[in-house]
Formats: sequence, C-alpha cells, structure tokens
Amino acid sequence: MANKQPALFIPHGGGPCFFMDDPTGMWTGMADFLQGLPETLPEKPKAILVISGHWETDGFTVTGTPKPELVFDYFGFPEHTYKLKYDAPGAPELAQKVASLLAEAGLLSQIDPTRGLDHGVFVPLKVAFPEADIPVVEMSVDGKLDPALHLAAGRALASLREEGVLIVATGMSFHNMRGYNDPRFTVPSEQFDAWLTESLALQGSDRDERLNSREQAPAARLAHPDAEHLLPVMIAAGAATGSGKKIYAEHVFQTAISGFRFD
Repeated sequence: MANKQPALFIPHGGGPCFFMDDPTGMWTGMADFLQGLPETLPEKPKAILVISGHWETDGFTVTGTPKPELVFDYFGFPEHTYKLKYDAPGAPELAQKVASLLAEAGLLSQIDPTRGLDHGVFVPLKVAFPEADIPVVEMSVDGKLDPALHLAAGRALASLREEGVLIVATGMSFHNMRGYNDPRFTVPSEQFDAWLTESLALQGSDRDERLNSREQAPAARLAHPDAEHLLPVMIAAGAATGSGKKIYAEHVFQTAISGFRFD
C-alpha cells in the first residue's frame, strides 16, 4: 500500500536535551534527524503509537486518556524543562484497538485511563511533530523484557500501519549510563551497533532468531546492562516483514547511536 506507514526505532536523546543550551552542538545531529522525519513519511499519520523504554508494566499497557498530560520523569534538569508543553490529543479508540489486537494474539494487555506521556515520547515528538496536532497513544514495554514477547506484540499490531498509524519505538541503541563519555565504551558500542544493524537487516525467522539471542551479541551487556531501552525496537521489527534500514547514525557521548526504519 502506497500510504502504509513505516515502523520506526528512534533515539529520544538524554532527558529534555533538545530544549536546553547546547554550546557544543552535542544534540544538533539528532535534532536534525528528528526534525526531518515527517518528510520521509508517505503522508501525515492519522495517529502515532509510541512504545517507550521509560514505561515498564506487567504485560502491555496503553494510554487511554483523551487529553494526556506530560510525565516529567527526568531529574536534575533546569526548571524550564519541567514546564514544557506538548498538547497532542490522545486517541482512546486507538488505545482500545491496540489492547484488543494484543489480546487477540494471546498477549496480556490493558488500558490506563489516566497516565500521560513520558519524556521518551514527548521529547522526540516535540522535535519531530511540533504542531502537536496528531493524536498520540503511548504503549509500555513488558517488564519481563523478553524479545520474543515484543516481536509477537509487533506482529499483532502490524495492521495498524495500513490504517495510517505511525508506529514509533523510542529508546537508545546504546544505553549504559556508566559508559557515556567513557572512551573505553566506544569500541564496544560500535561492536553492538554493528550486530544490531546486521540483525535488523534480516527478515522473518532469521531476524527473530538473531534478536531473541541478543544476550549473545558482541558487548551486549556493556551496551545494555538492562534492556528496556532496546526492547522497543523488537516491536518495530515485529510489525514489519521487510528489512530494517539504518536511517540515523552518530557518535553521541563517544558511543555509537543508531535509528532504524521498517517498511
């Protein structure tokens, strides 16, 4: 379908990084990437489903409020970053459909009628879609962090793409707070990034097999001591049959960071 939306895995940056002074241009490249995303889409999305690595629940949970507030789940940043606004509407009907599709696939799902959007959602969307006029639903990752479970969730949600829903998985392809700005982690981050890029370029069962074996990847534990910032990519990959293509690559804090698109 010509207007079928892709599934994306994008970096969300560090806290409210795009809305702070950045004298060294640390976040310029990532911000430019995010700003350019809308022009790469076949049309303006009817809605956006965002899977955030900053929300873990038992099973999968989706936000069902028609007017989501913002969850400022970062700490120690300038006062003005706690006054940011992103007034995108929610989409209760989409939330219900997401929960239903997951349940039909035998996956535990529920709707949270009050939870707002955390910074893994509103920070990158505020850069990419600043008008805030596209309905947004956030979805959690399952706290068991099982790759197979998240690949299955992606498959269950794949049909949404044909209905004009943009699936956006947000996290970081490298996420080890001890490793940022430590030159000893540059090579391990590159090793893991090469494995991830190669794995996502596979298709079908070959890709599933590789991703299910992520703990055997080079520098896997150094790149992701915990996997909550990586698991969203499993949902994006599961929602697509074609190869994942790298659409963003940069070294941030001396570590390799990437973004991917699935058509």
